Amino acid sequence: MKFRRSLLSIAMILISFSCTALIAGCGQKATVNKEPASPTVPPSASTGVTKGVSLSPRSFQTADFTDFFDKAKQAGTVVSWAGDWKELGADNSAPKVVAELAVKYSYVPVIEAQFFTQSSGKLLRTLDEMTRQSYKNYAVEFARKYTPKYLALGIEVNVLWEKSPKDFEQFVPFYVEVYDAVKAVSPKTKVFTIFQLEKMKGLSGGLFGGVNDPTKAEWHVLDRFPKLDVVGFTTYPGLIYKSPSDIPADYYAEIKAHTSKPIAFTEIDWHSSASPAGWESSEAEQAQFVVRFFSLTKDLGAELAIWSFMYDQKAAEPFNSMGLRRGDGTSRLAWDEWVKAR
Repeated sequence: MKFRRSLLSIAMILISFSCTALIAGCGQKATVNKEPASPTVPPSASTGVTKGVSLSPRSFQTADFTDFFDKAKQAGTVVSWAGDWKELGADNSAPKVVAELAVKYSYVPVIEAQFFTQSSGKLLRTLDEMTRQSYKNYAVEFARKYTPKYLALGIEVNVLWEKSPKDFEQFVPFYVEVYDAVKAVSPKTKVFTIFQLEKMKGLSGGLFGGVNDPTKAEWHVLDRFPKLDVVGFTTYPGLIYKSPSDIPADYYAEIKAHTSKPIAFTEIDWHSSASPAGWESSEAEQAQFVVRFFSLTKDLGAELAIWSFMYDQKAAEPFNSMGLRRGDGTSRLAWDEWVKAR
C-alpha cells in the first residue's frame, strides 16, 4: 500500500553508502559469512512484539542514510526493505546491502519481494516459466547467502486476488514451490506472504473509494496459503476511520479468529496532515493512533510491528505525511510515542 520509492535510486545510494561506510572499496566484494545477517534482538518485554521501520531515509544523500540507520536503533530493532523481486538477484542491490548492514547497525532485516503493482494488480512481468524460475533462483540464492530471519514473497496478495484472479491462481502454487526451496537451503528463515488487512475485513470505503461491506471479507484468501511461518499484514485504518478512537476494540483481535500463527504487521501508518478534505488529521491524532495501535494489539502476541515511514516521503496524500519524523528532520509526537511503546 505504501508509496514505493525509485528502486534504482535506492539501490545506487545504498551501494555508495555501503562502499564508504562498510566495505573497504567497491572493487572488493564484501565478505558475507554463512551465519544469519541479523543479530539476536530481544522483543519488547511487555508486548513481545519486535518494533521497527521500513527503509525510509530523509533523502538519498549518504549523510541521511547514516542518520536513518542511527535513528532506526531508537525506533526499534527491525529495518524492512520492500521492492521488485528481481532485486534479490541483482549485484549490490538494495536488499543485499540492507542484509549486509544488519550486523553493523544491530537490526533484523525483513526482506519483502514483490511481483505486482498493488494499485493496478498488474504483474511486474508475466509469471511464465522463465520468470518463475528466475524468481525462485533469486529467492533461494539470497536465502542461501544471507539466511535472513524473515523473507516475504508477495505483498498484499489479496489485492491481486481482487484485481487479477488468474494471476493470483498462478501465484499460489508458485509460492509453495519457492517456500519449499527456500526452507531447504535456510530452514530457520521465516517465509511468508503479506495481506492487506482492511481489504481482508471487507473494508473498501473511505479513502479506498469503495464501500465497507464485511460480507465481502477476504479471509478465505488466507486459507490458500497453509505454508506460512508468520502471517503478514499491512494496516492503514486511517483510510477507513476518521479518528483513532473510531477503530473498534476488536479490530485487530479479529485476526485470531482466522489464524493461530504468529502475526507480523509489516506496514502500519496514520497520516498527520490536515488533508485531504473530510479526512483531516493532525500530528496529535497520529500520535493517538500509535498509542491505540499498541493498546489494541497488546494481547495479540504479534511478532513484528513495522511503521511504514521514519521520514515523510514524496508521495500522494495522505501518504506524504505518514512519517514519524518530518521532512526537515524534526520529530513528530508520534515518534516519541512509537519509541517509548512497549
